[in-house]
Amino acid sequence: MTLTLRDATPADLPAIVALLADDAVAHEREDPSLPLDPAYRAAFDAIDADPNQRLIVAELDGAVMGTMQLSFLPGLSFRGAWRGQIEAVRVATALRGGGHGSAMIDWAVAECRARGCNMVQLTSHRTRTDAHRFYERLGWDRSHIGFKLHLTENH
Repeated sequence: MTLTLRDATPADLPAIVALLADDAVAHEREDPSLPLDPAYRAAFDAIDADPNQRLIVAELDGAVMGTMQLSFLPGLSFRGAWRGQIEAVRVATALRGGGHGSAMIDWAVAECRARGCNMVQLTSHRTRTDAHRFYERLGWDRSHIGFKLHLTENH
C-alpha cells in the first residue's frame, strides 16, 4: 500500500467533506450529501488562490483516505518567524491506527520546514483525547490553551 500526499483538487471535495463529517465532533456541522453545498467550493477556491494555504489529501493506493490544511503564517514574534499551522487533520475511521496519521504529520512538518517556518502548531478539540495522545506520542508539546469565539450560528 502506497501513501501519497498532494494538493487537493476540486474533484477531491466530496471525499474531503466526507472525511470532515466522519468525526464525532464535526459530524453535525458538515454536510457530505451530494451535490455539495456551494460554500465548500467557495472555501476551496479561496484556499487554492492563497499561496500561504494548502489543502492536502492523502491517498492510499489512489483512494483519498485523509486530509489536512496547512497554513503558513508570518509573524513578528520570535524575531519575525513564520509558523506552520496544521488544521482539520482527518484519517478515514477504518484506517486509523495504521501509521498513516503519523506519516501525514511528518510530511506536513517537512513542508513547513521547507517553507522556512520556525515552528509548527495545531489545535485539537478538548474532547479528542485519542488525538491528544497521538500528538504527544509524536513529540508535540501541549503548550497552550486555545479559545474560540463563533461569529455565526453555523458552527
